[in-house]
Amino acid sequence: MPTESATDYDPSLGRKFIFVTGGVMSGLGKGITAASTGRLLSNAGFDVTAVKIDPYLNVDAGTMNPYQHGEVYVLKDGGEVDLDLGNYERFLDIDMTFDHNITTGKVYQHVIENERSGDYLGKTVQIIPHVTDDIKRRIREAAAGHDICIVEVGGTVGDIEGMQYLEALRQFAHEEDDEDILFTHVTLVPYSKNGEQKTKPTQHSVKELRSIGLQPDILVGRCEDRLDPETKEKIALFCDVPTDAVFSNPDVEDIYHVPLMVEDEGLDQYVMERLGLEGEALPEDERHNHWRELVTRETQGEVEIALVGKYGLEDAYISIHESLKHAGLETGVDVTTTWVHSEDLAEGHSGELDDVDGVVVPGGFGSRGIAGKIEACRYARENDVPYLGLCLGFQMAVVEYARNVLDLTGAHSAEIDEDTPHPVIDLLPEQYDLEDMGGTMRLGAHETDIQPGTLAHAVYDDTTCTERHRHRYEVNPEYIDDLENAGLIFSGRTNNRMEILELEDHPYYVGTQFHPEFRSRPGRASPPFVGLLDAILDNEIGARVEEGEVEV
Repeated sequence: MPTESATDYDPSLGRKFIFVTGGVMSGLGKGITAASTGRLLSNAGFDVTAVKIDPYLNVDAGTMNPYQHGEVYVLKDGGEVDLDLGNYERFLDIDMTFDHNITTGKVYQHVIENERSGDYLGKTVQIIPHVTDDIKRRIREAAAGHDICIVEVGGTVGDIEGMQYLEALRQFAHEEDDEDILFTHVTLVPYSKNGEQKTKPTQHSVKELRSIGLQPDILVGRCEDRLDPETKEKIALFCDVPTDAVFSNPDVEDIYHVPLMVEDEGLDQYVMERLGLEGEALPEDERHNHWRELVTRETQGEVEIALVGKYGLEDAYISIHESLKHAGLETGVDVTTTWVHSEDLAEGHSGELDDVDGVVVPGGFGSRGIAGKIEACRYARENDVPYLGLCLGFQMAVVEYARNVLDLTGAHSAEIDEDTPHPVIDLLPEQYDLEDMGGTMRLGAHETDIQPGTLAHAVYDDTTCTERHRHRYEVNPEYIDDLENAGLIFSGRTNNRMEILELEDHPYYVGTQFHPEFRSRPGRASPPFVGLLDAILDNEIGARVEEGEVEV
């Protein structure tokens, strides 16, 4: 579903920026609001990119706990970033780079390195201008060559760690004559006990924003329902914006319906008018409608997938949830993802898996819940339940096979058990002498060779694939021959690295050392996830379901 621009990028049109801030509380959905705006502008023919600002002091998200911050999303160049960049890639159908994620750690690290090298010789290095200048530079470099750049500022207005970014944006708005800028502010509009939509939180949030020197051009109210006309008028009056600049973003069943909701509100049209882009947009009858057609497509039947992990937080596995959803759109079924805590899957007690149609074991780090993941591998293998193992799920499938088929007692990953007598999963050779934890794994996009005639070949319909990685350990070459002689097939390899495994005489037992979920998109679902659902639907039945001839 590639984006087609109405015109090639024309520098004479000037650069267009949409800065998105949030107020009242975090987790409101300003990232989805921003991504949805970008999707609609992309539909209108514009080349849209995005920047996510994360005010934390970490250089990247790689060392952060997924339970606290959600999944660590990996970009093609190996950048470990906030999960919101995954939403931008999925909504805009683009590949972003590490330069599209700005963190306080990255900014301070660069400024201090410049100070140490003498770039500021004789000057006192300060937040203004040195830090704010670096922030502005990063935004402009990430936007170069694109028609529109959407910049989301993480956190909420008033957070002390975000002040330098808001100051940078205040300066940004007054610097370049060829830059057109819109400020969009997303706030909470809660209900009172008597059912009234309350505007006071929005008023106070905008007051805080204005005290910094920023006046929003657009206000988006997050509420359970659409904003009442009276609510919009009150917000406009007290926040000093036109009434037609106040938009609703109510709760929807699926995040992919948000672009449809804000389009109905006219947000995209208002943005184009304010940025002077109406004359450059595709005519409405020529705009790309594939998004609406895709996300409103009717489905037949439902399948249930057990996601066996240790983080009891959906955001920790958001790309897997979305990949299953994308595969469901492609195969014509609704996918229900059932959370199964791996710590509850004690060996020999797999009752929680009895009624599911398929099993997914995701990636992760550390020993907690490992026994349950191994048990999930065994259960799926022995009971012909379609299985997909991702990164750690791939490695634990190898461990389970070594233990229960090769009878290698105590076989394990050296990451989990340093004293295992059979380290079938071991540390990458280039990792031995590393001291830093951040940014030092095997990261980013790498090409894998696929053996012709295998299930992986059928799944990818190709003899190569390029997928994103994030790991330090992999299959120990000393055990490859024994594993293959016992029936485990390594159908994807990169030199002597094992990338894909599968089994014969099983409906679908596939593991990938890489993370295919990071490249899945609506309308361009990840092949291993589509293969999983196809196996569940038994291909022929799946085709008939898609045609509406039968129900699952």
